[in-house]
Amino acid sequence: MSEIYIDRDAGQAGVDDAKLRAIADAVQVHVRNGDLPALQVAVAREGRVLLHVTAGRVVAGGREQAATNRTLFVGYSCTKAVTSSAAWLLFQDGLLTPATHVAELVPEFAGEGKDAVTVAHLLTHLAGFPQAPFDPLDWPNPTARRARFERWRLDYEPGSTFHYHAQSAMWVLAEVMERATGEPFADFVRRRVVGPLGLEDFAYGATGPENARIADVVHVGEEPAGGDPLGGGLIFDGDRSGYEAYLSRYNTPEYRAICPPSTGLACSAGALTLFYQGLLRGGPLNAPWSVWRPGTLEDALTVFTGDLVDPITNQIANRALGVVIAGDDMRMFRAFAPGNSPRAFGHAGVGGQFSWADPASGLSFALLTNGLERNTAKLGLRGMMIASMAADCLSS
Repeated sequence: MSEIYIDRDAGQAGVDDAKLRAIADAVQVHVRNGDLPALQVAVAREGRVLLHVTAGRVVAGGREQAATNRTLFVGYSCTKAVTSSAAWLLFQDGLLTPATHVAELVPEFAGEGKDAVTVAHLLTHLAGFPQAPFDPLDWPNPTARRARFERWRLDYEPGSTFHYHAQSAMWVLAEVMERATGEPFADFVRRRVVGPLGLEDFAYGATGPENARIADVVHVGEEPAGGDPLGGGLIFDGDRSGYEAYLSRYNTPEYRAICPPSTGLACSAGALTLFYQGLLRGGPLNAPWSVWRPGTLEDALTVFTGDLVDPITNQIANRALGVVIAGDDMRMFRAFAPGNSPRAFGHAGVGGQFSWADPASGLSFALLTNGLERNTAKLGLRGMMIASMAADCLSS
């Protein structure tokens, strides 16, 4: 089963209706062929969703059902762009700068060389503690979480090496945001980002009835013989079963309510494309620059990592303050389509989530699924095929 919405005025927004229909067909094929249990894709331009398609079935709220365009999917690391965009507002407000040292606001973080860690290091995976252990269930207890931060040790000098911090750096960023604002970080994000953009079907921390619409994740596909060279060492360090058990914790309302700042978003693909439209415009449709000022976005979307290489892909990391910048012709290794411009920005999520916006075309794109792919090469090819169709969907 599938649900397809195509804006009847897509042509007026400069987008080819036939190309949108081709994307919808591709989504249905991947589900019909058994690649994924459910798949949801959206494309937006000029502040509105032009395509929103969902195919397949999910378990949500304990009930097996057909997925619809109102089904919410766990975004995993697509969340990082949302959390980071809220941190940009603290720069805009003058409460933080990228050069602010974490220990200035979080004294428990000082010591063992961590005094050198800045907010920019947290946002660009240069902080030096990529594998630092943190139990999300400790977050509601300030004493427990700060004790964790105090015990952490650096693996390398901050700023010297790029190494993806899947969770650790964003937990510290959330603590910094709370110290700077005096309110829970998730409340700040909802108040300053989600609310002003008017985002519906966008649960930054699911604490209520929206849980009944969140698709439980399942693990699909087979890891290649000999391990997965693109993803094997990213987080789980060879412990596939433990890694999958960790990701499956997002099926519980208790865990979703904590809202890990790296991975706590549950949303529809349409809502995620509208978030990126907000970043392109600085605010919602017909209210430009009502959230982020132009200078704020220009600074936030500047590459901070220079020539540092991502050891997973062996390509230039090209990280701005919380998002990835497409950059050169190797942008596919950064989860961007060949048709994206070098200025495109976004963030992918583990298991197959893709999201980006392109200032050159004005397009934003999101792909979400409940089927977490074990084979990252297959995952990348699938996502890249659909993302490429989206990047090339403007009218000729």
